[in-house]
Amino acid sequence: MRRRMLTAPLAAVAALAMLAACSTDESLDDPSAAESAEDPAAPPADEGEATGEEPAAEGSDEWFDQAVYDTEYEQRSATFEGDAAQPYLQYIDGPMTDTSEYAAEGPHKVCFSNASISNPWRQTGWITMNEQLKVLQESGVISEMETRDAQDDDNTQIADIDYFINEGNCDAFVISPSSTAALTPAVERACDTGLPVVVFDRGVETDCATTFIHPIGGYAWGIDTAEFLVENLQEGDKVVALRILPGVDVLEHRWAAAEKIFSENGIEAVDYFTGADPTEIKKIISDELATGDVQGVWMDAGDGAVAAIEAFEDAGADYPVMTGEDEMSFLRKWDETGLTGLAPVYSNFQWRTPLLAIEKIFAGEEIPTEWVLPQSPITEEERGDFLAANEGMPDGHYAKFGGEDLPGYPQVWQERVIP
Repeated sequence: MRRRMLTAPLAAVAALAMLAACSTDESLDDPSAAESAEDPAAPPADEGEATGEEPAAEGSDEWFDQAVYDTEYEQRSATFEGDAAQPYLQYIDGPMTDTSEYAAEGPHKVCFSNASISNPWRQTGWITMNEQLKVLQESGVISEMETRDAQDDDNTQIADIDYFINEGNCDAFVISPSSTAALTPAVERACDTGLPVVVFDRGVETDCATTFIHPIGGYAWGIDTAEFLVENLQEGDKVVALRILPGVDVLEHRWAAAEKIFSENGIEAVDYFTGADPTEIKKIISDELATGDVQGVWMDAGDGAVAAIEAFEDAGADYPVMTGEDEMSFLRKWDETGLTGLAPVYSNFQWRTPLLAIEKIFAGEEIPTEWVLPQSPITEEERGDFLAANEGMPDGHYAKFGGEDLPGYPQVWQERVIP
């Protein structure tokens, strides 16, 4: 039985708030490990961090920002500029950056400081980014992209950015930060060089970059998923929330928004940190089922979704109403079981956008100061189309990767060719 939502759309927000941050490697030598890696937005949990042994601590209030929540609520139904067939170039109308000072002919060297390629989401994006790079190299826009991978370590990434700066051999910087506050000074130092700086995925606490590229954000994810569960559950039903780890802004925003909506609509929600460990996820679900019925499962990332579903199967319990992600493993299990589900996305096609932004910058074209990309969940009605479009892709692939028109499609994604 569906319930009427108590959370109604808020009045349109006049200005788009700059997010403090947004998003998002299992071993590249072990594809099976990559399939079970953690969330795209989060570095691996350190030893001693919270796990599912105890419910996650209260404290989402410190991560809740009503103004940003309101903005992302409205952005979910915003009109995006540009061709819908090229979502990686779409954006919400807003302030634009004049890049005419960077206009220059000839190929340019890009220096890319990457947080990591430590999980399937980042690996999928990295493959797509490199295929986009080939196109721009062939067209004479980019000469080369020198990349340094920080392996999810803030100090390593800070050193990587300083290396690029001191080397003095870059024409533009692309930075995907490992975390928000720690990387802010290094990004500011890159800006101080006077070269264009493109930040994407997660953000930093400065607006010095030429553009900041990201999907709508964590609150939007939390709103989409929690509203879906509320619409398909009844007041008093229980939801188990499976979270990757604490302290990562985009993940905390997902949960802060979801927790607000659950509370307002009388849904009992208990959250656990899992470290994206399938064994831990199964244990959490099994323990909860042993104490009573669980009607819903909410996840802040899709890794481990299959393990959660299998725990219900092992217990002989009815399938829950569930939200996962657009990772193929969840889409396939969702299709196989027929459960009531939704696949939220943190648009993986964003990995194309930084290099396309570089192309526009060196052409002297205006680009969005905050480049907000579409972020639309996959519904049951759409699931079959995405399964068909991604037939033959590995379980760790993300359905909305947006690289169908790039060289190497579909083989490099099917074979998981990691550059």
